[in-house]
Amino acid sequence: KQLPVNAVPVDSLYHEPYRPQFHFSPPHNWMNDPNGLVYFDGEYHLFYQHFPDSNVWGPMHWGHAVSTDLVHWENLPIAIYPDSAGYIFSGSAVVDLKNTSGFGEGTQPPMVAMYTIHDPMKDRAGLNDRESQGIAYSNDKGRTWTKYPGNPVIPNPGEERDFRDPKVFWDGGSGQWIVVLAVKDHVAFWGSPDLKSWRHLSDWGTQYGGHGGVWECPDLFPLTDTATGETKWILIVNINPGAPNGGSGTQYFTGTFNGKEFTMDDNLKDQVSGGQGIWLDYGMDDYAGVTWSNAPLAPDRRLWIGWMSNWEYATVVPTTDWRSACTLPRELSLIQTSHGYRLASHPVQALEQLRQESRTISPARIDSTLDLGEIPSIFELELDFQLPESDDFSIGLVLENEAKESYRIGYDSRSNQFYSDRTAAGDHSFSDRFAAGNHTAPRISDNRHLHLHLYFDVASAELFVDDGSTVMTEIYFPSTPFSRLKLQASGNPVEMTGATIYPLHSIW
Repeated sequence: KQLPVNAVPVDSLYHEPYRPQFHFSPPHNWMNDPNGLVYFDGEYHLFYQHFPDSNVWGPMHWGHAVSTDLVHWENLPIAIYPDSAGYIFSGSAVVDLKNTSGFGEGTQPPMVAMYTIHDPMKDRAGLNDRESQGIAYSNDKGRTWTKYPGNPVIPNPGEERDFRDPKVFWDGGSGQWIVVLAVKDHVAFWGSPDLKSWRHLSDWGTQYGGHGGVWECPDLFPLTDTATGETKWILIVNINPGAPNGGSGTQYFTGTFNGKEFTMDDNLKDQVSGGQGIWLDYGMDDYAGVTWSNAPLAPDRRLWIGWMSNWEYATVVPTTDWRSACTLPRELSLIQTSHGYRLASHPVQALEQLRQESRTISPARIDSTLDLGEIPSIFELELDFQLPESDDFSIGLVLENEAKESYRIGYDSRSNQFYSDRTAAGDHSFSDRFAAGNHTAPRISDNRHLHLHLYFDVASAELFVDDGSTVMTEIYFPSTPFSRLKLQASGNPVEMTGATIYPLHSIW
């Protein structure tokens, strides 16, 4: 018998079919964008778009969880509820260390959240000013929030219906708070001394990057290249639709920011003109990613997390009591390439605590199929290959189960692309777009050594290659867990120089 959505027995919670075992997902019902990411007093806060009354999208709340290590999560009560002004859409949170807002009590600085107020009545009436920006504050480590009575702090100018997803930060160079907003096909920068009074500074983006859909969930932050000491500003812009493999995706740009305007690096202009983008993750299932504010990291690192789904099918995937999860948290850093600066993504090191006793696979020459035997239902895998000098080969992994379903992921030298093939990986009856063909990602490196780092949860795969310069995130829905792993090569033989499988503990 199907249980009501909010009546899942406690002993089965977080053990339902397809439920991730080392990715964050909500206890019940719908989630989408992670937002309000902030570190304060030993805790990483993860707020997220949440509808507590259904497993499909509805009036948005801010769900809430905290972690001390970015791996194990404690679910907390809903943080911010919709009200007569509207739904609580995506946004960000900061620690107001100097109490510029005046919201603080005593000596502890307040946490301030900035979010989009989405007015459903204006939306249905077709009015342009349906979205504006509001703030709320907390003086108890984010457990309770008070909405500012002067909201909205940034009213909609009335020119665009899409005016949302504020990402706010303190800019020491200009001595003010900066917020970057997504405005249909570009971003807008606003400045404030106190998080309450704002003025428009500049706009950027109509000429560059992907424009196949609406721009959403922007982010702006500096990163330092440890090799040169140079600092670059990274502008992240999520877009839906318009990603390289369809639907939702995350693009980014490098450049400078002077406290008023973002200026993109000149060498990117040819690379991001004519609708082209540079993508943080080429898989189908990584969207709305933003970074943590106030995280205790060196200037060459930034913590980031995304929503592990795609708007093309997010509301119809075959889960019931809960729907959607987050990607693994990742550290972003700058790397130099022949194309200029790029972002590298690395799974946070704290994930290593989930490793169980590893299994090492002996080096082997692969010219057809190598059966690596049984695998656990959740595991981490590291593989190293020495590639042939002639670019006429492919090498990949095949996960299989007793139902003859399979998931394939690997590299094809002929196209110089990584691929993810979930066409036979289980249920895809819910969407004709979910398994419409292989998904691909370019290889940036020309090194003859190839390192693959993969994480396989119950119903997802995340691939990190070449020191994190290419990433792919994909979900799938096998009828039974994948239980065997094979390596397959075609064309010229490929030397596997080493492989290690780590079974992983569940975080739940």
